[in-house]
Amino acid sequence: MKSRESGMPAQDYWESLLNVQLILDQFGFHSDSMDVAELGCGYGTFTVPLAARIRGWVYGYDIEPEMVDTTQRRAFATGLTNVRAVLRDVLEHGFDLPDEACDAVLLFNILHGESPVAMLRESARIVRPGGLLAIIHWRSDIATPRGPPADIRPPPTQISQWASIAGSLITEGASFVLPPWHYGVKLLKV
Repeated sequence: MKSRESGMPAQDYWESLLNVQLILDQFGFHSDSMDVAELGCGYGTFTVPLAARIRGWVYGYDIEPEMVDTTQRRAFATGLTNVRAVLRDVLEHGFDLPDEACDAVLLFNILHGESPVAMLRESARIVRPGGLLAIIHWRSDIATPRGPPADIRPPPTQISQWASIAGSLITEGASFVLPPWHYGVKLLKV
């Protein structure tokens, strides 16, 4: 199921809006990190740099064939063998991973979709206890050059409420700003 306001701009422009290394640093991804899934991998903007810094697999999921192809090509071009880009409607069919298969799931700029609680619940299913749901979204307190309309951008408090409804998730610490246009939230699986 394609989310509302889910179209992608040109790759170079998209990637100019994100400080990828800062975002990965803020969530604590490093060489000891293991398997991670990403819902909505897009161009591989996070998938490929994440795969270069962890020792596990990065499973990137998208519903657009060209996004999956781009992500896999970028991984191969950089010599990475720990990326598996998957064409799959996760909202319709779930991740193709067993329960508790990953240390983390990335939900970046996606929780404005129609089924945020279902996204959180399915993401929690594949995360090991103590694992992380790493969430970023466009800020709604400032004008941004991109992103969905402000009225469907979830604030951090809404994400925490959805996590509570989804079950088995708690918010770790306060939300944090990810300059220039985003904020981050860490959810832990209990």
